[in-house]
Amino acid sequence: MKRLYILLFSILAFTNMEAQNKFNLLVGTYTNTCDSKGIYVYDFDANSGDFKLKNSTEKVVSPSYLSVSANNKFIYAVNENGTQSSVSAFGYDSKTGKLKLLNTNASLGADPCHLINDDKNVIIANYSGGSIAVFKKNADGSITEAQQLIQHEGKGPNAARQEKAHVHMVVFSPDKQFVLSNDLGQDKVFIYKYNAASKHEILTLKGTVDVKAGSGPRHLTFSKDGKFVYLVQELDGTLTTFSYDKTGNLKLIAETSILAKGFTGGTGAAAIKISPDGKFLYVTDRVDANNISVYKIFKNGSIELVEQQSTLGKGPRDFAIDPTGNFLLVGHQYTNDIIIFKRDKITGKLKNTGKKIELCSPVGLIFTKI
Repeated sequence: MKRLYILLFSILAFTNMEAQNKFNLLVGTYTNTCDSKGIYVYDFDANSGDFKLKNSTEKVVSPSYLSVSANNKFIYAVNENGTQSSVSAFGYDSKTGKLKLLNTNASLGADPCHLINDDKNVIIANYSGGSIAVFKKNADGSITEAQQLIQHEGKGPNAARQEKAHVHMVVFSPDKQFVLSNDLGQDKVFIYKYNAASKHEILTLKGTVDVKAGSGPRHLTFSKDGKFVYLVQELDGTLTTFSYDKTGNLKLIAETSILAKGFTGGTGAAAIKISPDGKFLYVTDRVDANNISVYKIFKNGSIELVEQQSTLGKGPRDFAIDPTGNFLLVGHQYTNDIIIFKRDKITGKLKNTGKKIELCSPVGLIFTKI
């Protein structure tokens, strides 16, 4: 009888482990360059790297970047469509992968390219509009019309890319007391005090931090302990490390370049993310580079290059690491695929699995619980 109990317990434990390693992969796409329905949902097995299409939206216009609610019941997307851009709220059934459009509102700025949400607000970055828009959440998960619009003004030395403000990202500080926003056009990181419950003054400016002129700050990520911020600059491939304190202050402590020694081609740094265990930093570069750099993170916030390798496609706009840390998936905007790499959790290195998802113009990738 004892052996039977042990056997049953082992089977149950194995089944639970298998279930815990299955996730939904959601992919936002551009719909104006090839045949895409909008948002795609895949079953993803973090043990094997296998995937299967689960569901998709119908006729959603360029939902490029996505954000999932904390309760896993809603998905928010920016609809990147020039001056006709908007932001949409979807009900989300994680078991079936079905997305139901709740409502859509004008983004109040051209080409929104990033967004975040919490239980009260949805905040978006309008790239071409050079602004930040804040939407309140309704009880049913839908969004109000924009309750606050913050317009950035200014430009940088790169006449082709920095002719005006270009807000490229919004991100919560770990304690949700601040929202940081990168402005590629002005070479600045804006720090806003976050007043979640306020009706119209949800974000109030605390200050700004300048980065290297012409570098074009794009995306940033916080270290796992919240003490450091890593910022990648799109236009010149600079990777900047800041210290961060709970009063919302950033202090520059180091700069390096993600460009390989002697590289002379075009660069367009894209996504930057940290492994779930907080030990490794990953950064993609586009245009001619089309590679991903892997850095080891030390306790004092310093980083060391581990390797740099091809992403095996063109236009690695975004990537996602599954919650177990086993796999890293890179979405290629121009070769219309998502390449699945196996991660070595000890070294941080990546190895091609030979598996890939073929999909029209993938732009934003997120994992959710099932």
